[in-house]
Amino acid sequence: MQFCTQKFFYFFALVFAVYWALPWRRVRVGLLLAASFYFYASWNKQLALLICVSTLLDYLLALGLERAVVDWRRKFLLCISLCANLGMLCYFKYTNFFLASLDEALIAAGARTWISTLDILAPIGISFYTFEAINYMVDVYRRRIRAERNLGDFMLFILFFPHLIAGPIVRARDFLAQIKRPKHFSWARMYVGISYFLMGLVKKQAIADRMAEYVDPVFADPSLYRASAILFAALAWAIQIYCDFSGYTDMALGAAHMLGYKLSRNFNLPYLAVNISDFWRRWHISLSNWLRDYLFIPLGGSRCSRRRAAINLLITMTLGGLWHGSNWTYVFWGVLHGTYLVVHRYFRDWCKARPHWDNALQSAVGTVLRTVLTFLCVIFGWIFFRATTFDAAWTLLRRVAVWSSGLGTPIPRQSLMSILLFVAICHIVAHWTPWRKMWRLPAPIQGFGFASALILAQVLAPDAGKVFIYFQF
Repeated sequence: MQFCTQKFFYFFALVFAVYWALPWRRVRVGLLLAASFYFYASWNKQLALLICVSTLLDYLLALGLERAVVDWRRKFLLCISLCANLGMLCYFKYTNFFLASLDEALIAAGARTWISTLDILAPIGISFYTFEAINYMVDVYRRRIRAERNLGDFMLFILFFPHLIAGPIVRARDFLAQIKRPKHFSWARMYVGISYFLMGLVKKQAIADRMAEYVDPVFADPSLYRASAILFAALAWAIQIYCDFSGYTDMALGAAHMLGYKLSRNFNLPYLAVNISDFWRRWHISLSNWLRDYLFIPLGGSRCSRRRAAINLLITMTLGGLWHGSNWTYVFWGVLHGTYLVVHRYFRDWCKARPHWDNALQSAVGTVLRTVLTFLCVIFGWIFFRATTFDAAWTLLRRVAVWSSGLGTPIPRQSLMSILLFVAICHIVAHWTPWRKMWRLPAPIQGFGFASALILAQVLAPDAGKVFIYFQF
């Protein structure tokens, strides 16, 4: 049940109407919980029950963790939760990956193997709700929050359907408080919610799905295309993954707002980042913050030697790459971004000791150059993120390096360049114009804008829509 389908529209319209018609908070929570279970069960009923069982386990363990006084018992209960959540994640998402890698390694060593992969159906969005459960248990262990007493509230924190499949990753201390807060229907909040949802719909259908028509053929067989086509496809892929994922997040934020909930912002114009560290403060913000708070800082963070801090960064980003998928190209992508961050830290410290270099880089021209270089580094990494194998990625890079402009198939550029120009203009306008001025427009003009966005999304959407990219993570 994707956000951009008629089935979801009817589902959400029914939930929305009944939700605001009910005057009782507890009944509203029950309705959202039932709707969230149905939302996930419409894909797979057994895996929906599995999520409920794991959520119940974390609920009970958190209560025991809070009541425990002895330190070893608290650590023991936390370890049970971590092992259960990470064990479920590893089994469903990485079992076949490790079995296939072991089989390839044995074959490369000259051994005969009989290892075969298992028939495992991975739950959609397992990486997201696993991280949410872990942040809850760790925060209870650190006594930053109290264990939730109401099982329904806790299950809604995990199962709330707008963020269930692809985030943003929600913090328990932010969401649980919202569940208990009285809610009243607000037209102002409806405007915000509809605006977010329609903006995400346009990003997904009119831009991301349209970009896929340029990306998929080139990455499927790069040997057929000339160097310029590969470069344009790489650029189109950067736009596709941004508009696809941020489009889902916008729709999730919009749906939540219309139900009286606020989810955290997940993107902040990431392709305008002036360095790679700034990029990770703007891209997938909820994941970046989670990796920082629950992995990088516990490893020692930056409160250690430069060498140890660099190792911590590499470990964090490598595991962040593996979190995205069971493929060595994702691991390489994580290592690559970890290397980017380490190099940036060393270069930043080098510049601080040389004020003339630092001043030059902080100037307008220097800022533009830093932004362009960061964008190129990100696109280089996206090639490995999108390629299914290293051979495919090297083929893409090799054809660009050789630059065989006269050989291979070109791709149509007029529509592609129009969309790229549109996205660039939107970035610039969003960067320089205060968006709050839009809310001062008269209601008829806002209504016309909403209708235009909806029509634009429907007219420009390809005949065959694409599943959200981050559903696989």
